[in-house]
Amino acid sequence: MPQFTYDRIAELHNLAEHAHFAASAAHNAGDHATAHELSRRAMEHSMDAYRRSEEMMQKMAVSNHQGVPVSKLAA
Repeated sequence: MPQFTYDRIAELHNLAEHAHFAASAAHNAGDHATAHELSRRAMEHSMDAYRRSEEMMQKMAVSNHQGVPVSKLAA
């Protein structure tokens, strides 16, 4: 897997972390509407990072184990 793929996934996780932190700060400041919106964005970033990480794992498993599903490798 190319390094830029890992870097992109790490960037997505960092975006999620930042959005969670910003949502927490807005909530603590009493700005609940902004906190809600930032929490929604944080969840979107988290889910995107998770989905892309899973895709990368599947691609790695296929290339390393000639098509054996990851679930079979863990068993």
